[in-house]
Amino acid sequence: MAITKLVADSLGASAVPNQSAFKNIIINGDMSIAQRGTSVSGITGTDYYTVDRYKFNCTGQGTFTMSQDTDVPTGQGFAKSTKLDCTTADASPASSDLILLQQRVEGQNLQYLKKGTASAESLTLSFWVKSNKTGTYVCEIDDADNSRNINKSYTINSANTWEKKEITFAGDTTGAFTNDNNLSMVVYWWLGAGSTYTSGTLQTSWGSTVNANRAVGVVNLADSTDNEWYVTGVQLEAGQTSSEFEFLPHDVNLNRCYRYFQKLSVVLMNFNTTGLLGFVFPVEMRANPSVSRSYSGNANRMYNVGNAATADVVSPTTIVSKQTIRYWYAFSPSAWATSTRSGWETEYSIDAEL
Repeated sequence: MAITKLVADSLGASAVPNQSAFKNIIINGDMSIAQRGTSVSGITGTDYYTVDRYKFNCTGQGTFTMSQDTDVPTGQGFAKSTKLDCTTADASPASSDLILLQQRVEGQNLQYLKKGTASAESLTLSFWVKSNKTGTYVCEIDDADNSRNINKSYTINSANTWEKKEITFAGDTTGAFTNDNNLSMVVYWWLGAGSTYTSGTLQTSWGSTVNANRAVGVVNLADSTDNEWYVTGVQLEAGQTSSEFEFLPHDVNLNRCYRYFQKLSVVLMNFNTTGLLGFVFPVEMRANPSVSRSYSGNANRMYNVGNAATADVVSPTTIVSKQTIRYWYAFSPSAWATSTRSGWETEYSIDAEL
C-alpha cells in the first residue's frame, strides 16, 4: 500500500498512468543532435536543414539561416539550441507566405493519447525561447489524419531574454490517430504568416482545419535582418501541466534520430573495379529510406598510391529493407591495375523522414 501511494504521488494528479519513461513526444528536444550539419544559410524553402527532426518552412517570407547554437538558458542543463536568423527582410508578406518550424510524429507513437475517444488526453507543450522580436507567437497541434487542429498563442515579453513557455491543449474526442508508421501529428511554431493564415479568428479549440484561423496575431520574424529566434528544451507530454525536461542519454537520443535519418560513410580497400556492396544500419528506419550521395572534401575519390583521381558508382542503389541497402558499383578508370588501387570513400544520406 505504501509503495503504491509513493508511485501515485510521484506521478502527480495530471500524469498518465503506466506511461513509459519516454514521456516526451518530441524527439531531440534538447537540440543536441545535428547530423546534417550545424548551419545552413540562404534558406527560402522547406526542408530538414540542420538539427535533427526539426523541419523549417520559409515560403516567400524573407531569407533565413538555420543553425545549431550554443546560446542556451543558464542553469537548465541544455548545451544546444536551434537558431533562426533573418538575413533578408520581408516587411510586407504576400497572402500565402509563412515562416514556421515543425516536428512531425508517427501515429503509432500517439495511441496512448486516446484521441477520438471520450478519454482523450490533454497535451502540454513546454519550451525555452529567446528573441529580440517581442510580441505574439502561435503554436499549433495539427491532426494530419483527420484535418483537425488547435492553436494557442504565447508572448515573448522581454527582448533577448530566455523565457520558458507552457501551453496546454485540450484532448480531442473526435478523430483517432492511425496506428501506423505514417504521419499523424505535427507540432508547429509559427513565426510569420500572410493573410491566408491570419485573416480569421485563432482556433483555440479542436476543430476542422481552417487556414485563416491558424496563425492570427503572429509577429513577422522576417520584418528586419536584426531578428533572431532561439528555441530549446522542447517537451510535449500528456497531461494538463508540464514536468521537468526529460534528458536522455546521448546514445538513446541519437538512435531515436537514426530512425528518420542517418549519415553513412563508405570506405573500400583493395577492391575490384566492380562488385556488390551491402550495409546494415545500426537502427531500423521508419520506412524504406531514400539514399543519396553527399560530397565533402575528397569524398567520392579513388586513391592511387595516395593521389586522388575521380571515380564513380554507376549502378543505382537498391533498397532492400528498413535496415539494409545494397548496390552494384563500377569504377572508372577501370584500367587501373589492382595493385595500384588503394582505396575509395564516400558518404551517403539515408532518409526516412515523415
